[in-house]
Amino acid sequence: MRLPVTARFAVSGIALTAAVVMAASGCTTTSEAPPTADREAVAALVEAWTAFWNSYDLDAVDDLFLADSSLTYFSSEREGLLRGIAAVREHHAGFDFVPGGRTSDTRLWLEEVGIDLFADSAIVTGLWYFTRTGEEGVQRGPVTALCVRTPAGWRIAHMNFSTYRDDDAA
Repeated sequence: MRLPVTARFAVSGIALTAAVVMAASGCTTTSEAPPTADREAVAALVEAWTAFWNSYDLDAVDDLFLADSSLTYFSSEREGLLRGIAAVREHHAGFDFVPGGRTSDTRLWLEEVGIDLFADSAIVTGLWYFTRTGEEGVQRGPVTALCVRTPAGWRIAHMNFSTYRDDDAA
């Protein structure tokens, strides 16, 4: 069975995107297992990012994300691509993140976290959950992050959030 042209393009686009990410990250097809230290470092970055959200500490942005114009970020809260550390910092400031952090009645957590390691990059996938004390219901959706190894340690180079609608399957 031959796929329609649009379906073939979508499949080709996915394959091309994966190939570009793997090539850019230096991914090889060797059977060597990724170092445990890298997996632990990326997991620690994810935990630090979650702590950042729960502490509303704007100072943590530079410790989590690439601190330059190559950083990209798709938010579940607004349309369009955020590009660069200044845009990501401003986006979080718009959610009342402040230098030094603050106490909040909200809580964000991740479940079903997966980490796929390549030479100098990692893809992190998971489901995010967000709730506010005193309110019913939980917001939720998928999140994907591209993390890269830098001289300063692992940093988030790209993040993409989506929000499930109430009628979406969990």
